[in-house]
Amino acid sequence: MGEDRRLAAVVALAQGMAAAHTPRESWRAAALGACRALAGGFAALSVWERDLGRLRVLVNVGDRAADEEEFPDVEAYPVHQFPEITEFLHERWASGGEPNAWVETAEGAAEGRPGYCHQRVAALRRRGRGSCVVAPIVLHGRAWGELYVARSSGTPVFDRADADFATVLAAVVAAGLAQTERLEEARRLAFTDALTGLANRRAVDVRLEEAVEQHRARGVVVSLVVCDLNGLKRVNDTRGHAVGDRLLERFGSVLSLCGAMLPEALAARLGGDEFCLLAAGPSADDVVRVAGELCRRAGELELGEGVACGVASTGDPIGPVRTARRLFRLADAAQYRAKAVRAARPVVAGREGPDDPVVRLADEPPRERPAAERRSFRGRP
Repeated sequence: MGEDRRLAAVVALAQGMAAAHTPRESWRAAALGACRALAGGFAALSVWERDLGRLRVLVNVGDRAADEEEFPDVEAYPVHQFPEITEFLHERWASGGEPNAWVETAEGAAEGRPGYCHQRVAALRRRGRGSCVVAPIVLHGRAWGELYVARSSGTPVFDRADADFATVLAAVVAAGLAQTERLEEARRLAFTDALTGLANRRAVDVRLEEAVEQHRARGVVVSLVVCDLNGLKRVNDTRGHAVGDRLLERFGSVLSLCGAMLPEALAARLGGDEFCLLAAGPSADDVVRVAGELCRRAGELELGEGVACGVASTGDPIGPVRTARRLFRLADAAQYRAKAVRAARPVVAGREGPDDPVVRLADEPPRERPAAERRSFRGRP
């Protein structure tokens, strides 16, 4: 491959990773870009999980064998089967060498270092591949994993120049992975409450819009539990904000624990002393049961005075839910009623008959509400 074509291949790989929106997309772009750049038929990206002593495959692309999934749930190999990862990077690279790529063939070691004839050779033969090039990936000064590209039997075997080029590609992949990590961290911070580690209001808004769209398209049951932590102001005023923060953190842990009882529920802090659980899929009764458990556990906290909890679910008779805002208003109105009557259990929208007071409160225009019930629902008109 000429220098111009190799440069174009490097640029294409970098651009593909830069355009990725998720780690999976980044992994796939890395493997595909390297496979094309090296004229391979198959490529994989694997991460070295030190704590588990294994190489775990993140993505397989190209001509995959029957046992090779694109994004495998569990495809991992004990590192002792591939000692070059630890031996080469810790003994050779750490002592001043370079993390160079090497080539192996179905007949044994070929061009490049270190050249091991073991499990890789057996895998090449088993899957009808003639040669592979293996490039260690170094990220933040540490061995991160490897880039693997293979060619099928009957095609030209990788040579020294290919190994050198794979070393360059691995460096480009490392830079792309570092950028993906930074973007993921920024995304995590943008959607995470700093104090509790729960999701924040922005994350709830995004997830709720998606869930309501699923409800409208496929009838998925969407439920929202809105909670107001009682007694936080008293704790702040009498014991200090550090103790109040501890109460918020403790309740956040309780909310997370209860949320885990509902498959893929989102536990979030909306701001101040307000929290919520968002569930898409579980039945309304299951959500109400978990909300009851949440109230019970909150009442047992050493600090605070329990929680006022409101529930709104499309699985209950609350009328059509076409927007995320309406479901939020219903849950908010239920929570408001729970606080007003000092309910020890969740108040559930739609379960008090045709003229349900919660549904009426949520749906009435502000100017028509009785003065005693007039309220701004967290800034939503």
